[in-house]
Amino acid sequence: MRYKVLGKTGLKVSIISFGAIKLPQISVEEATKVLNKALDLGINFIDTARAYKDSETKIGIALKNRRDEFYIATKTHSRDEDGAMKDIERSLKELQTDYIDIYQLHTVSNKEEWKKVMAPNGALNALKKAKQRGIIGHIGITIHRDLDVMRWAIESGEFETIMLAYNPLDPEGVEREGILKLAKEHGLGVIIMKPLSGGQLVMPETEMGRQVGNDPIVRGCLRFILSNDAVDTVIPGMKRIEEVEENVSVADMPLPMTEEEKRELFKLIGSLKKSFRYGQMCLRCGYCLPCPQGILIPEVFRAYDSYLNYPDHVKDVGLKIYMSLEIKPDACIECRQCVSRCPAGIDIPTRLKEAAKVLEAAIKERGLK
Repeated sequence: MRYKVLGKTGLKVSIISFGAIKLPQISVEEATKVLNKALDLGINFIDTARAYKDSETKIGIALKNRRDEFYIATKTHSRDEDGAMKDIERSLKELQTDYIDIYQLHTVSNKEEWKKVMAPNGALNALKKAKQRGIIGHIGITIHRDLDVMRWAIESGEFETIMLAYNPLDPEGVEREGILKLAKEHGLGVIIMKPLSGGQLVMPETEMGRQVGNDPIVRGCLRFILSNDAVDTVIPGMKRIEEVEENVSVADMPLPMTEEEKRELFKLIGSLKKSFRYGQMCLRCGYCLPCPQGILIPEVFRAYDSYLNYPDHVKDVGLKIYMSLEIKPDACIECRQCVSRCPAGIDIPTRLKEAAKVLEAAIKERGLK
């Protein structure tokens, strides 16, 4: 196992850590075996949350006699001080400990949530008081989507860790990488959640349980994430010993990945032939570029995916991305050089036309210019 210092916390954590979100799916006996196996193989950081049903309880039962061997992080979804303090006290009880290494504000993923937790009587105040009392060691935050909130959290000076989603299907890949770099520059420990895009990046046989522990896409995704030097640790969800063994094996693989290895990973992902939630047509790997006509192909598809998949009140984000492109898809001459380079074998010229038709109709309908 390899270890990295988790930013300004000073905690030296395993680069592969344990995401406890799946623990409610298994029995106490199974959880005990899986969690102990994780510690035996060198994992020393476990992340859970009050929202993960009975996961805190299972961790408390399974590891009460090994508390000095791992760091524990949990979260509150409460937005006010009173609710957050009650959650902290409940976490201590369920985890059977008198000290929590990192307590995080859970899913502060839009500006309204940010205002609530940062208010004078907001949840952050409870975490500060708990830290002063010595019952939590460090304060963190988890954010799923809003890039502005991510920047505010990083630059606020209030947090020591930040947890973000990041994986090869990230719809905001370039921007998200910029956020990771910013977090590192400000000394925050960087924890990565959803490394498999919420289970999308798993071979079909693995989903059905026939190849758990032998999935090249899983290993590739974890290596892809850990190849980013700003990342300190990644927390794949686990509920089987085979998953623990597979994930831990990545810690001994060479880092960073080579460009050829990344290309092979995207080819494997493309072979799944799935309709991905945030990448229905394009993995945005960039291997299709350069386009002889100068079309920024991944950006066209990012705009399209954003328009199709974002909530109604932010669909214009995709339209604005499309409108900002200097060269539109109608410049395509169908040379198909992009198709020959695409790891997923996408018929890019055809899909560009589809995207342009939908986006331009939406722009016209909204009267945007």
